[in-house]
Amino acid sequence: MTRRITWTLLALTSVLLVLAVVPLAVLMTARERTAFRDDQRAATRVVAAAAEEHLSDRKPPTDMRRELDTAAEAEDCAAVYDVSARLVASTPCTAAQGEEAQELVGGVLAGHEPEPPENEGRLLTAEPAGEVRQPAGAVVLARSAAPRDARIAAIWGWTAVIGAAGLTAAVLLSVRLARWVSRPLSALDATARKLGEGALDERADVKGGPPEVRRLAATLNTMAARTQALVHGHRTMIADVSHQLRTPLAALRLRLDVLGTGARGDTAVELDAAQEEIARLSRMVDGLLAVARAEQTTPLPAEVRVDEVARERVAAWSPVAEERGVRLRASEGPALTAALGIGHLEQILDNLIANALDAVPDEGNVTVGHRRSAGSARVWVRDDGPGMPDGVKAVAFRRFGNPEASGSGLGLAIVHRLVTVNGGSARLEDTPGGGLTVVLDLPVWDTAR
Repeated sequence: MTRRITWTLLALTSVLLVLAVVPLAVLMTARERTAFRDDQRAATRVVAAAAEEHLSDRKPPTDMRRELDTAAEAEDCAAVYDVSARLVASTPCTAAQGEEAQELVGGVLAGHEPEPPENEGRLLTAEPAGEVRQPAGAVVLARSAAPRDARIAAIWGWTAVIGAAGLTAAVLLSVRLARWVSRPLSALDATARKLGEGALDERADVKGGPPEVRRLAATLNTMAARTQALVHGHRTMIADVSHQLRTPLAALRLRLDVLGTGARGDTAVELDAAQEEIARLSRMVDGLLAVARAEQTTPLPAEVRVDEVARERVAAWSPVAEERGVRLRASEGPALTAALGIGHLEQILDNLIANALDAVPDEGNVTVGHRRSAGSARVWVRDDGPGMPDGVKAVAFRRFGNPEASGSGLGLAIVHRLVTVNGGSARLEDTPGGGLTVVLDLPVWDTAR
């Protein structure tokens, strides 16, 4: 943002300077040229007035010589010609003589006003001595254009200095303005990112930046405080519910154990059925509490080695798989690191492997694999069990989404919540040849963290 604001203001200032300063410099240059030419013509007319008294009135050439000397002191070259274009008098220098001077004289004597030429840094002007229609002669004056060129160069030099100063001021102002706007926004972005990663006690600075940014920071802080209060309230409620439900269930199980000690016949059968219902209810309560905890989770991403965790969980579940006659293995894959909450990948794989072991028959196969895919860490658990109908797959990630599930029906809901809260995605696919494959796309760990 800082760079964009700086370049935008710099481009705008450059356009304004070009539109304002350059035309002004061009105008001043034109006026300088015009003033220089008019001043030279005025000097030429002074010499022509003195030459007219000598050429037409036959007065002594004293005044004419005095004006020629004055022109020579001003480093001008002047020459006086009679009506037949013959040189009458001149300054010591000969710049006002020659072919160009003769052409000017011819044009003036013919009643024209020829365009004064500029040759070798000198500008020549010619004026009639006497009336324009019937001149008694002509005066040519050559003046160096160096003073004019120096003033024009100074105009453009000052123009360049003003433009450079304007651009420098624009750069400094734009950088300061961009930082004034972008720094609070960057800090606000960092705060929002930390809040999203689970640091609910993080707050934004409300002192710097424009008023709109300060109001946004204050609103974000209010939202973060309310979110923190809600999350803490839900966590407290979950802990209370967990204690209040598990304690009476445990007491009820103990009472049934005591009653079942000496029971016989139908009574023993009924007590065993009651024990199974208590166990089922305990598993359901544990599953609901696990889902609730997962929904209230705001994890801080950590560096998790996907390949190592996959091998560890396969090794941990291998005795259970052998007991059930199921082949459980981890496929080979590259070293892969994901950004997940601590312990979340273990919990995800435990639920998926447990579901797969429950689904496949004896001599079935369950495979856990991983690879890098399009900037994400892809993990899958594949089985060759009975699979899942399309209608059930559409709602399988919801609580009790699969009514035919042998367990609590909450395992996939826990998996989906833990995956999505870490910024990943989960989906169900059919295994080629029959079965179900759960595919997870998890965020890759960024070394810049």
